[in-house]
Amino acid sequence: MTFSIAFAAGVTPTKWTRTWAERRPDQPLEVFRTTPDEQSAVLHDGRAQVSIVRLPVDEHDLSLIALYREIPVVVAAKDHFIADADSLLVADLADEHLLQDPDAVPEWRDVATEVRDGIRRPLAAVRDMDETMELVAAGVGIVIVPHSIARLHSRKDLVSRPVEDVAESQVSLAWLAAETTEDIEEFIGIVRGRTKASSRVDSVPAGGEKVKKEKKTDKAKAAAKALRVAAAKAKPAVARKTQSAPGRTRSTANLKLGKRTGR
Repeated sequence: MTFSIAFAAGVTPTKWTRTWAERRPDQPLEVFRTTPDEQSAVLHDGRAQVSIVRLPVDEHDLSLIALYREIPVVVAAKDHFIADADSLLVADLADEHLLQDPDAVPEWRDVATEVRDGIRRPLAAVRDMDETMELVAAGVGIVIVPHSIARLHSRKDLVSRPVEDVAESQVSLAWLAAETTEDIEEFIGIVRGRTKASSRVDSVPAGGEKVKKEKKTDKAKAAAKALRVAAAKAKPAVARKTQSAPGRTRSTANLKLGKRTGR
């Protein structure tokens, strides 16, 4: 049976799929990119066993493991004023026209002049991000997207800069919680950096927290510790004699005390 991995635009799963191919050469692998609307749908309809998603997604019935976070950048035409900055604050973009749903970037929505004054014009109909970037290059407006999205759609007539006070985006591994197969466990281990010889986990419940198997050596150590503690409690208390070590010099404080008391 083919193991299918879906991934969001901008994500590069190559290092993980390469490791899978090395460890499981007998297991066919299918990898395909998803749109934002189908990141979790591909799990529910069986097109993929795991999906590398960019939050937010519908988390119903899913287990998720956080992989990494991405900084947001603003993308504009190459002659835009952002080209002269190293980074920006969202307030610097308050007078711009955002070619996205304002709710997708709430930090911008809350300071945007066109939203506040009710003069925001409708968005042009576009089919995908490539067409949106065409509008950006033409000077129609800006977009604020994760850095990898800007890199994926980079062009000579565009410029991008980090926006410091917009929340980073979270990239996570998702799968159906009720269908945590051995193949899925294997892939989780790969993205987590576990070696082939690393111990498997008992289960990965919703939320991505893993429960590791208790090692036999841990049980043996705990039992030995309990025996030592019990033996120590059974021994009678022995008073310790206080004796100066031969040749040890008394402290300066004791010498001074002796002089004052006449000793």
